[in-house]
Amino acid sequence: MGRMVMRGALGVLLCLVLILIIAWAAQRKLIYFPDPARPPLAAGAREVTLRTADGLRLTAWLFPPLPGTPNRAVSVLVTPGNGGNRAGRAPLAAALTARGLTVLLLDYRGYGGNPGSPSESGLALDADAAHAYLTEIGHPILYYGESLGAAVATALAIRRPPAGLLLRSPFTDLAAAGRAHYPVLPVGLLLRDRFPVASLIPRVSAPTAIVYGTADQVVPPEQSRAVAGAAANLTHLAAVDGAGHNDRVLLDGPQLIGAVDALTAAVSPG
Repeated sequence: MGRMVMRGALGVLLCLVLILIIAWAAQRKLIYFPDPARPPLAAGAREVTLRTADGLRLTAWLFPPLPGTPNRAVSVLVTPGNGGNRAGRAPLAAALTARGLTVLLLDYRGYGGNPGSPSESGLALDADAAHAYLTEIGHPILYYGESLGAAVATALAIRRPPAGLLLRSPFTDLAAAGRAHYPVLPVGLLLRDRFPVASLIPRVSAPTAIVYGTADQVVPPEQSRAVAGAAANLTHLAAVDGAGHNDRVLLDGPQLIGAVDALTAAVSPG
């Protein structure tokens, strides 16, 4: 009987080890959900090429201010979340260009027809390449980070300080977000990509705005509030009542565009 119990315990242990090995090997498939197709060019966009420090050539979309609107001479770098591709953020670009802003929609490696595979270090290089491109235009740059892209934008703000930083639905760090969805796994031990936000945001001196939905089931709202509480220079906080993570109101809704307006006014009062 004792041998049978021992064998059963060993079997359970081996199953757990196997699950952990699979989770370790496949974890990036649980983090990144790229649409790898190269999307048709959006109205008003110009296709541009970004060159990363590790030799990749990434396609992105640059949107100039909407014709007939006053040019605010401010650029917005959009670092997207972990799903889809740049086509899904075109309505955001349209709303911002109607405010007289120049917008660069970045697609990371592995997204939107771009070569490579996503990782935390890779996304950092992609963001650096996007920043280098916008620097050539010469305008002050606002960073707009969406969900996982909030972590990308925050880390970029440490390396290359922006004129302003907007985080949409930020998590405190990827392990904390992962534990909300995989509570039985030792997420903190397994993760190769960490994406800290709450530990970095106190080092960002730029004006910071945070927008989140109170009904977000992907990033717990309390994590976004914790990031806001840790921010060194929080100038705008908007909780969108009843909004879920992927609701349209958190793409180009009035609270979101209002937060961009508030940051823009601080940079370009005219």
